[in-house]
Amino acid sequence: MTAAAGRSAPVRDDRQREDGGPRRRRWRPSQLEIVGMVAVVLVVGRSWVQEQVAYPAVEAGATVFVAIVTQATPFLVLGVLLSAAITAFVPPGFWIRALPSRPALAVPVAGAAGCMLPGCECASVPVAGSLMSRGVAPAAALAFLLSAPAINPIVVISTVVAFPGQPQMALARFVASLATAVAMGWLWLRLGRGEWLRIPDRSHLHGATPWHTFRLTAAHDFLHAGGFLVIGALAAAVMNVAMPTSWMQALADHPVLSVLGLALLAVVLSICSEADAFVAASFTSFSLTARLAFLVVGPMVDLKLFSMQAGLFGRAFATRFAPTTFAVAVGVSCLVGWWLLS
Repeated sequence: MTAAAGRSAPVRDDRQREDGGPRRRRWRPSQLEIVGMVAVVLVVGRSWVQEQVAYPAVEAGATVFVAIVTQATPFLVLGVLLSAAITAFVPPGFWIRALPSRPALAVPVAGAAGCMLPGCECASVPVAGSLMSRGVAPAAALAFLLSAPAINPIVVISTVVAFPGQPQMALARFVASLATAVAMGWLWLRLGRGEWLRIPDRSHLHGATPWHTFRLTAAHDFLHAGGFLVIGALAAAVMNVAMPTSWMQALADHPVLSVLGLALLAVVLSICSEADAFVAASFTSFSLTARLAFLVVGPMVDLKLFSMQAGLFGRAFATRFAPTTFAVAVGVSCLVGWWLLS
């Protein structure tokens, strides 16, 4: 065996044919193209799909799923566009200069800044991820993530409209939501560990121009967050169908269990924060404090939000952050309800 024969054969470049000419690349559909093809199939075969789901339980679940996705998608798009704008057009050092240098002070400032984002929880997740990638302290970004869906002007106004003659309900929601967000930010600052949180790496999304970066970031965030939104909406739809309605009346008769029951119901229903006040107002057999817990917990801890947080920040983060947020939100709701609603 000669030395030439003993040497390994050179690796052939996949982009070259054996004769040296360029080799055609095989077409592989992107995520967006796959979503588009599935949408076309569903539209064309709509009658066949309807025949396959002609069962009351399946139809109810499908209605809940479509309602969640329909409510959340516009605000998800808003959050994605805002996140892309932050990445593309805001200088990296702006947020560090805008917030106090001490993280303990940055947390309440970031929490109060949540009133400026007119969206729901689906919008706040990509924005919080973008803030972290731009150097904002995770505790401050998390306070913003929790407060923005619950204290923005649209949510406050919808709560006032849903509870006519009871303006204290909107005030209680604002106070309890902001207090919960700030408390969670401080808790993360005190007890959180870096290995639990996966800060999104957005270095691969920098384009040749700011508008190119904007397009890359918006497409990436929408496809990534949208997929987990669908997963969370499916889980919420299944839980909605599986939950017996007789449980509601049984819970309303117990002051403590009614608070926990409506808080858990908020997690399951996964209603957009822009519309959940009208649902809470319909629970007339429950106390105002129990309904306050529903309004405070829902925008911070629900199935679709948990799914999106796990996808963006990692499962280790979501499995710790969500249960703790739930406990703090319920406790703060009880205190604020006793103070303002009793």
